[in-house]
Amino acid sequence: IFVKWLLAIPHFVVLFVLALVAYLLTVMAWFAILFSGRYPQALFNFVVGVFRWSANVNAYILLMRDEYPPFTTEAGRYPVTLEVDYPERLSRWLIFVKWLFVIPNIIVLMVLVLAYEITLLIAWFAILFTGRYPKALFSFAVGIMRWNLRATAYMYFLRDEYPPFSLS
Repeated sequence: IFVKWLLAIPHFVVLFVLALVAYLLTVMAWFAILFSGRYPQALFNFVVGVFRWSANVNAYILLMRDEYPPFTTEAGRYPVTLEVDYPERLSRWLIFVKWLFVIPNIIVLMVLVLAYEITLLIAWFAILFTGRYPKALFSFAVGIMRWNLRATAYMYFLRDEYPPFSLS
């Protein structure tokens, strides 16, 4: 637990570049959705893959997993599961206001992340002394990660369904 963040540096470097590419592809997807109502499948798969890789690395550095994450966007290669169903159609008008609609989610998430940072510190000491992540704290951490990923998928136009205010 002392060096996970250090071991993850190669992932951070690659993910930084991939996140920039995913952002640029999302801009392209915005125009595709505007004109066709569809997110191009290849762009969708790439962006979801980057989110999946990022979720794997976050689970590792946030002490939720001990296994070193693989350098891949493929599903099923790590115990963390992230699947986003491909939408056949997306709303053409919603792409203009999703950034506005997601603000309440972001505000609540910011407050919860502050609470999570405190629980992460507690969990760090619990793992250090007992070798175990306390179940309630782990469930809270997983809930925060889920909520964050749902809000991110909404903001990146991967889904039209508004992300619920829920940790489950």
